[in-house]
Amino acid sequence: MGEIEQRPTPGSRLGAPENSGISTLERGQKPPPTPSGKLVSIKIQMLDDTQEAFEVPQRAPGKVLLDAVCSHLNLVEGDYFGLEFPDHKKITVWLDLLKPIVKQIRRPKHVVVRFVVKFFPPDHTQLQEELTRYLFALQVKQDLAQGRLTCNDTSAALLISHIVQSEIGDFDETLDREHLAKNKYVPQQDALEDKIVEFHHNHIGQTPAESDFQLLEIARRLEMYGIRLHPAKDREGTKINLAVANTGILVFQGFTKINAFNWAKVRKLSFKRKRFLIKLRPDANSAYQDTLEFLMASRDFCKSFWKICVEHHAFFRLFEEPKPKPKPVLFSRGSSFRFSGRTQKQVLDYVKEGGHKKVQFERKHSKIHSIRSLASQPTELSSEAPDQSQQSASLTFGEGAESPGAQSCQLGKEPKLPPGEPGLHPSPTPRRSPAGNKPADRAASAPTEEEEEVVKDRTQQSKPQPPLPSTELSVNSQGGAAPANVTLSPNLSPDTKQASPLISPLLNDQACPRTDDEDEGRRKRFPTDKAYFIAKEVSTTERTYLKDLEVITSWFQSTVSKEESMPEALKSLIFPNFEPLHKFHTSFLKEIEQRLALWEGRSNAQIRGDYQRIGDVMLKNIQGMKHLAAHLWKHGEALEALENGIKSSRRLENFCRDFELQKVCYLPLNTFLLRPLHRLMHYKQVLERLCKHYPPSHHDFRDCRAALAEITEMVAQLHGTMIKMENFQKLHELKKDLIGIDNLVVPGREFIRLGSLSKLSGKGLQQRMFFLFNDVLLYTSRGLTASNQFKVHGQLPLYGMTIEESEDEWGVPHCLTLRGQRQSIIVAASSRSEMEKWVEDIQMAIDLAEKSSGPAPELLASSPPDNKSPDEATSADQESEDDLSASRTSLERQAPHRGNTMVHVCWHRNTSVSMVDFSIAVENQLSGNLLRKFKNSNGWQKLWVVFTNFCLFFYKSHQDNHPLASLPLLGYSLTIPSESENIHKDHVFKLHFKSHVYYFRAESEYTFERWMEVIRSATSSSSRAPVLSHKESLVY
Repeated sequence: MGEIEQRPTPGSRLGAPENSGISTLERGQKPPPTPSGKLVSIKIQMLDDTQEAFEVPQRAPGKVLLDAVCSHLNLVEGDYFGLEFPDHKKITVWLDLLKPIVKQIRRPKHVVVRFVVKFFPPDHTQLQEELTRYLFALQVKQDLAQGRLTCNDTSAALLISHIVQSEIGDFDETLDREHLAKNKYVPQQDALEDKIVEFHHNHIGQTPAESDFQLLEIARRLEMYGIRLHPAKDREGTKINLAVANTGILVFQGFTKINAFNWAKVRKLSFKRKRFLIKLRPDANSAYQDTLEFLMASRDFCKSFWKICVEHHAFFRLFEEPKPKPKPVLFSRGSSFRFSGRTQKQVLDYVKEGGHKKVQFERKHSKIHSIRSLASQPTELSSEAPDQSQQSASLTFGEGAESPGAQSCQLGKEPKLPPGEPGLHPSPTPRRSPAGNKPADRAASAPTEEEEEVVKDRTQQSKPQPPLPSTELSVNSQGGAAPANVTLSPNLSPDTKQASPLISPLLNDQACPRTDDEDEGRRKRFPTDKAYFIAKEVSTTERTYLKDLEVITSWFQSTVSKEESMPEALKSLIFPNFEPLHKFHTSFLKEIEQRLALWEGRSNAQIRGDYQRIGDVMLKNIQGMKHLAAHLWKHGEALEALENGIKSSRRLENFCRDFELQKVCYLPLNTFLLRPLHRLMHYKQVLERLCKHYPPSHHDFRDCRAALAEITEMVAQLHGTMIKMENFQKLHELKKDLIGIDNLVVPGREFIRLGSLSKLSGKGLQQRMFFLFNDVLLYTSRGLTASNQFKVHGQLPLYGMTIEESEDEWGVPHCLTLRGQRQSIIVAASSRSEMEKWVEDIQMAIDLAEKSSGPAPELLASSPPDNKSPDEATSADQESEDDLSASRTSLERQAPHRGNTMVHVCWHRNTSVSMVDFSIAVENQLSGNLLRKFKNSNGWQKLWVVFTNFCLFFYKSHQDNHPLASLPLLGYSLTIPSESENIHKDHVFKLHFKSHVYYFRAESEYTFERWMEVIRSATSSSSRAPVLSHKESLVY
């Protein structure tokens, strides 16, 4: 149970480490070094509905990302804001600033994190910066559109009139009505149009900054201002809503506030499973009980709301940032969550001291540019709110605020303006080059003080841009036009940052500016153009994808037709959903290869210009794929049906086991069933690289951008299914390598990490395999069984477990003590980095286990004790074990083949791999020709190489049906050959493990970098390796 209790000393409860970063640094402080490791790209949706991609270290805490966003925005008062995202259970949660990002966001590439206001102060005059008030105004606008901020019609019309004033300027009835027709600010807006126009007439001469101030002055008086409702029930079972504000905890029935518990009255907040508890201070005059109890939908919802209450109390009530709790020596009680960040008082003090540089910013939706800003707080401005807006009785839920159309009103209406209007697109800042038609350095050199000149220049540059649908804006602002070198960290200064995310990056050239002469020079040197090699990558990987589809549609189906092992229902679920895909992608590959052939031809310059692109082919075929979406939805169902059929039918089990013995089935059979879902992610990555490479003026950019929008939509729709199926497939794959377990594959169980650790026993350190799930840690006996499997020897439920480093206690390097409720074990990792990975993942798993209702069920089967051989078991035990192995393939008796699974590779290489690594590996698949050379050989051998599943598979040519050999890469080091190795060739990389050394040579700079990128993801588990340039001869 998590709980907080108010203490006499504010700093004594729920603390956090000292903050750092742009938005939280005090004078004289320096930010800590950014965590090393591979950078992960996170998409952030800003309050103006644009999206920006931020690259942060994979293991960095959430605070690094928030500071990067605030730094990018030049936002001084960033502590009022937060980042929210849907977790794997589709519950919207706040990003924890202390936990690693990768532990919270499972698939960063497919999750959009929203930058929103988190803490709403009681008085908007406490917001010192114009930019902060602008962002708050955008939040109010968003809440109106979504139906969160409910009010009567008069208040709604007055709010919208100020929004219109800030966006189009002074009153003009014709323009007003045109603007309102194109932009819907609230549901049923048409009924309010006359009143909005009437109010707007009174705002003549009001600047956008003053409009923001007036908007917040009205909004703050509304009952639902800053309120996020959390459904709950009281003790009588009555449906209510809970909310938290700066004053305390509020209780609503519908949208009407029925009760409030001020912070001064609250003695303690806690939760126990689904029950949220408020313990009040003793009060003789109060009619309430000492402790109030509310029931919420689940423990996750309950804990999420409790966390928000903790943060609001700390932010608004404490004078200083709370100090961290000391870690318990043995057992921890309650949640470890704590508030991280400056309190409101610290923010106010910092801004008043003037320890920051005021910067200018752009308003995305505004057609007017405010030259002046509010030099001082306009507290003298009187509120224009009508009398009824200040009375709580008239601020109840207004008409239509819960309309189904509320959600559709929030996105992307503003960009759809007639061509040629100056306000058609957001204007770029002087730090970024516009639309590729002016050099970046020239834009960067424009002095920010000369605002009038800059505004004029930007308005002229924005005119040539055609109007774009809002869906394209959101996709390409993160994928198509984000700067290739934008790596944001907390220590960026305002002078070195890219443009504000409030500006649409579609107007900015993400690549180096090119002149016509340079473009012609690139054509003369083709096909060295990077776009050509990106297109070629589509072709080579499409060949491999077709071969993988043929494993199901041709080889597996042919084998099934010869025997009657598979039920007809299962046949009709698998093959009819794969055959249309195979037919479609056969045609797709043909088109790509025809386009590449034209691209490579030099006979006709006109043809060369027309066909040096791939976006039109991608767009046409991706649009065609949308008609196959129904088949894609069925693949997860087919995987589940196949595994259930194997579990229930011994005959089908034997059949699938025999098929996996065939050379053509080079991966586990169930992996091929997920290939179509993985392929969609590959298309998205390729199109993102094309959009980054092309300037917006390139003739192929528009098609690539449109194709990216289409494929992003498909990936988003299938994202949840993909995560679920990958975990399901991984559990079944692990089940084939383990014996002596019951019910490994159960709903809710998630695989986290597997690997080799040394267990300390009476005989010393002994190597064991460990398997970490979200509820239990399994470990095996020493070595392999006769069937080339691992026998599970013990389990440690994570519920109530603690973990501590114990190198000093036992004198063993990289040693950990795991203390469960029933037993404790001491383990040692092979290196410091391996230990850190295990510590992080085990601690995360312990946190996940806390969310369960109790200890995990027993996993160990009724197998014999460890000192008995399997032959000594009773017949009942043997039968039980036989049944448990139903899903194992006959590969278990084939040591060479079974020895190539990930479990065996980790065992022999003494390393580990996590589900995060598997997810990255799924996205980092690659195919193509490489030249290979052994350490002591003289010549180079040309091979067709496929990288997938942490392994290189070698073929004589792309037409071969099965690989000649394979090379698992876990444990290998990736380097560049040194001068002493006498490899005098370009684009060569080296793989080595102990005495095994291989050299590989790529055909171009681009393909070399791509092979380095994907292989690094396999050789550097969890991406802890430093990122080096290809010129450096160092280990990755």
